[in-house]
Amino acid sequence: MNEQTRLLPHSRLGWLLLAALLACLVAAPHFVSIYHTELITTAMIAAMLALSLQLLVGGTGLVSLGHGAFYGLAAYVVYLISPEAAARPIWQTLPAAMLVAGLAALLVGSLSLRTKGFFFLMVTLAFGQMIFFVFHDTKLGGGTDGAYLGKPLIQAFGASLDLPRRQRPLGPYYVALIQLTLMYVGLALLMRSLFGRILEGIRANEHRMRAIGFDTYRYKLTTFVIAGMLAGASGHMWAMHRGFVNPELISWHKSAEALLMILLGGLGSLAGPIVGALAYTALGEFSQLVTERKLLVEGLVILAVVLVLPRGLTGLARRRKAAELGPDG
Repeated sequence: MNEQTRLLPHSRLGWLLLAALLACLVAAPHFVSIYHTELITTAMIAAMLALSLQLLVGGTGLVSLGHGAFYGLAAYVVYLISPEAAARPIWQTLPAAMLVAGLAALLVGSLSLRTKGFFFLMVTLAFGQMIFFVFHDTKLGGGTDGAYLGKPLIQAFGASLDLPRRQRPLGPYYVALIQLTLMYVGLALLMRSLFGRILEGIRANEHRMRAIGFDTYRYKLTTFVIAGMLAGASGHMWAMHRGFVNPELISWHKSAEALLMILLGGLGSLAGPIVGALAYTALGEFSQLVTERKLLVEGLVILAVVLVLPRGLTGLARRRKAAELGPDG
């Protein structure tokens, strides 16, 4: 397998940068305001969604515009089983959200994976829009304006985490950080396994993998379901953080944003979606400070990064390593 599709750091510098990023995220709430703590939490939730999509895009070569539907669907599951006046513990809401998202991904994937390329993209978009209209302007999802819910409680084995009012944002922050870390480690182990190598082979040449005896449809469907469940975990985290859901969580724009984060951070790296999500969130905040035309600034910056850094922000480390090795390295 070539280096670009391995998705993991290939140098000590790469792993050190990842460790430094994790250390910064662990320490950040002790040095920034409550507002910025909640902003970073939002960025980590976005990173979870983008990381789940990276398993499809970077790992298997499947570009989906319906992935955000699993994210929003999971958030609505939390709303349906944990209404505003009856919050439930996280050990109940998280498995339920992931299970429903996984079942939806199984249904969508079993049909959409029978197509390829542009047709696959359009079929996933169509399914995503179908799920969107189930909750849009209907009583099931609280209508177009959305609805409030009881935030899942950080509670297990009879013990619960009760924080003072000023420290309450720390609970969702560290839960999101733990989930993001576990998701990265889990995907890293998956990509290093035989299953991950088969996915890389499918991405490189599906016809060859099928010719040597692998059921590529089954592997792609399994990957699609895993990615859907991980998107469900991020949607659950959104509900836990915000305590509010609306139909925009299911729209195709969520999938598009996740794709932008992957491109911004780097398509050839598992760390790319995380770096891209943090950078995208910071870019949004900066854009609001300098102009009212936020989307224009974001578009120009992302366009510049894609043109100047085709491997994204995480590609800078590889470029530096290549420069140190020289043309003979």
